[in-house]
Order: sequence, then structure tokens, then C-alpha cells
Amino acid sequence: MFPDALAFSQLQTGIHRDLLLFVPELALCAGIVVSLASRLLPSRFPAHATSYGLVASGIGLAWVVVQWLAYSDGIGGAEAFGSLLRFDAFACFFRGFLLLFLLLALMLTRITGLSDAKDSADFTVLLLGGILGMMLMSSANHLLIAFLAIEMASLPSYVLAGFLKGKSKGSESALKYVVYGAAASGVMLYGISLLAGRFGSGHLPTLMAGYADLLKTGGIDLSLAAGTLFLLCGLSFKLAAVPFHFWLPDVFEGAAPEVGAVLAVASKAAAVALTFRFLQAFYAAFGFVSPFAFAETIGVAIAVLAAITATVGNLAALGQTNAKRLLGYSTIAHAGYMLMALATCKPAAGAALLFYLIGYMLMTLGAFAVVAIVRNRTGSENITAYRGLIARSPILGIGMAIFLLSLLGLPPLAGFAGKFALFAAVYRTGAEYTAAGHPWLGTLFTVLFGVGVLNAVLSAGYYLKWLKIIGFDEPSEVTPLGESTGATMYVGTLAVLTVVAGLAWDPLMNLATIATTGR
Repeated sequence: MFPDALAFSQLQTGIHRDLLLFVPELALCAGIVVSLASRLLPSRFPAHATSYGLVASGIGLAWVVVQWLAYSDGIGGAEAFGSLLRFDAFACFFRGFLLLFLLLALMLTRITGLSDAKDSADFTVLLLGGILGMMLMSSANHLLIAFLAIEMASLPSYVLAGFLKGKSKGSESALKYVVYGAAASGVMLYGISLLAGRFGSGHLPTLMAGYADLLKTGGIDLSLAAGTLFLLCGLSFKLAAVPFHFWLPDVFEGAAPEVGAVLAVASKAAAVALTFRFLQAFYAAFGFVSPFAFAETIGVAIAVLAAITATVGNLAALGQTNAKRLLGYSTIAHAGYMLMALATCKPAAGAALLFYLIGYMLMTLGAFAVVAIVRNRTGSENITAYRGLIARSPILGIGMAIFLLSLLGLPPLAGFAGKFALFAAVYRTGAEYTAAGHPWLGTLFTVLFGVGVLNAVLSAGYYLKWLKIIGFDEPSEVTPLGESTGATMYVGTLAVLTVVAGLAWDPLMNLATIATTGR
């Protein structure tokens, strides 16, 4: 039956509102279409398609800023497109984060020349498509959209991992990524089917309401537990948490450093956003039974996983000589730190995690940028190629030193501020559980805090080794590295921002707090 005039008017108003909320994603879609058209009609468009990506991401980022400023007027808490997506302050933060990263990543690929004019349309389409999927991950409010968003983010990433033509390691890494990714997707889809079949809906709030009803009556069965476990396993793969981390070092070694930065920062941030959404929903459902029910079950499992992931990542990084593999294992270790905050599922820890991600983006992207630039100038990705880098290229050398020290967590850099906020949140969680009469939970999170601090100290073994090579070893060549002005400005800007982010603690933490609490 056709809708009457009133129903049609309401439908039209709803679609108009939803499309206004969806403008950043539409901007990326437009960038994809124009980039494809530039390949089909090269005579009518400028040669390099990254320009279209820069424009699209700039428009999307500007719109997200407008939405963030208007959040107090009610724009940020709406469900859209039949409740499939949720646009709130949390989604707004991550969409802005991903679009800012996209801008910086496109600039880097243009500086390093990863894609020439002929291949730029392909690369731009893949990168914009991947970021589009990651943005949908941060807004997902339905299991179906969550899965589709993960696939939208993953499929372009598989191709980007093998984007370097004629490089056997790149093809091998892409194949490994596809195989592991397909297995993880299958497991996650099976988990989603179990949960949706059990409750008759994939809508996240509806799902968790049914979950809470079963918990109150003690009706948790094997299918529900298995569905929850399989769902979390799929998310753990995206986070590269142990034991789902085996693909990451090989993929990082075979892929271009610019692509490694995308996988290390954007993909991980999107996985954090989606995982945090799910865990908060579980936390609310378990809260109907006991305020400690989540911590005693899922929280304990994630805490153990976090400790193992951070330790394995740091220990494996100690023996690495390939710069990209070293940064890959470093990324696994940082995933462990992020899981420590996710284990608490507290708003304060969530805010600390988002604050941590800001610094993580700057220092990780900066480190991969230097690796890409040095690779172009020396043809080597071994850390021995950085001997005397400060003498051969002072700005690149000092910039890399800042990024490594920030990844290590030394003040006054962004990495120190992020680790301090994150570890403090974990420690406070332990103190809260002890004060509330659950000493074993308090001990667990206190030990988790200690493991995090010890792992931060352990990481000095490989960060300082690399730093010694950069600053104290004799250079293999006395001639200047010869990097471009654009490369120097790019690395210098990221290094300065890494310092500023470590000093501008309160403003950035306030943004993160608004994103997690809405106030």
C-alpha cells in the first residue's frame, strides 16, 4: 500500500535528515566516482587522482567539524537509515579522526610517489573505499552493517597490501592477508548469525535488551556464548590481538610503508571504535545482573588478552632488523595497551583510549613516513640504513627520534601523555573494584597496570636501539640524503604536532571525554 501524503512527507523529512548526517561518507563516495571517471576520461581531468581524494576528505572533515560543533543542539545522538547507523559524539570523533588521517595519508603518498599518475586513480579509490568502510564501522548500530562495514574496510586493504607491482613479498603478504581475513570474516559472520537468530534482530540495542533479559533469568546457553565469542574473535583479528596477530608482521613487511600506516592507524582505530561500541552494549546488558558481572567475565578475558598481546608484541620486536616488521610488532604491542582500556569498559578509560589514539596517529604515521622516505632514497628497509640519519638529514633524523621516543612513552611527547592517561585509568579501575568489595578484580587490574608499565619499559630495547643507529652510529655515506622539501616539511610538521599533542593535554582530553560521555 502506498503511503499517504503525511507519511510521504515524514519519510522525505527523515531521508533528508539522514543524508545530512551522512554527508562525510557521501563526500568520499563522490571522490571515488570522480577518481574512477578520471581513469575513464583522462583528457578531461587533471592527471593525479589523489587531488580528488584530498578534496573529498577535506569536505568530509569540514562537515564533521560542523556536526561536532552542533552536537549540543542534538545532532549527535540520532539513529539513521532505519536505525542501522548511529551518529553521536563518539561516531563524530572517529569519523573526524579517520578523515584527518586520510588527508595526511594522501599527502604522504603524493610526496613519496607511491602511485604515479597512471595508478593514482586505482590507489585513491581503494584508499577512499577502505576509509569509508572504517567510518561505517564507527557508526554501526546493527550487526549486518557492522559486518558489511568490516568487509568494506578489509577488501580494499587486501589489494593495497599487494599494491607494489612486481614485488613477490607484496603479493605474498596480500595473499596471507586475504586468507586470514576470510577465515576471520567467516567466524565473525557465524557468530553474528547465532546472535541474530537467537534474538530475531541484529539491531544492537534490541539485541542487548534480549541479552539482558536472558542474563536476569540465567538463560545463557551454548549458542549465545559461542556467538559472543566468535564476534569478539573477528574484532580481535582487526585489532591484531594475540593469537590473531600472525598476519600483521608479514603483511607490513610486504606492503609499502604508506599502506602499513593505513593498517596500523586507520584500521586499528576503526576496530577500536566498533569493539568499544559492542563492549559498552555488553556492559549495559550485564549491568542488569550485577555491576561487576561484565568485569568478572568478558572483562577478565580481555585483560588477559591485553597483557599477552602487549608482551608478545614487545618481545618479538626486540630481534627485528626490518623497519616495517619492527613497527608491525610495535603496533601489536600498542594494540595490547588499547585492549587494557577496553577491558575496563569505563567512560574514563574510553576517553583515555581516544586521547591515546590521537598521539598514536601522529607518531605512527610519522615513523612510517620516514621509513617510506628513507626507502626511496636508499632502497633499503633495514634499520642499518638509518646509520647517522641525523647527520645526513637533520630534520628527518630528529623527527624520527621524536617519533620513536613518543612510541616509547617519554615526556613531554604525545606517547607519554597517552600512556599516562591510559595506565592511570586502568589503575583507578582496580582501585574502584577494591573499594567496592571485589579485591580480586582490583588485584587483576592493578596487575594489568603493572604489566603495561613493564611492557613500556621493555619496548625501550628496540626503540632505543633504533635511536642509537640514527643518532650515534657513523653514517654509511657522508653525502646528504637528498630528500625533497615536501618530505622535510611533512615529517617536521608531524614531529611538532607530536610534541604539541603531548603538551596540549587538557583540550584533547576534553574532546575525548565528550566523545565517550556526550558531555
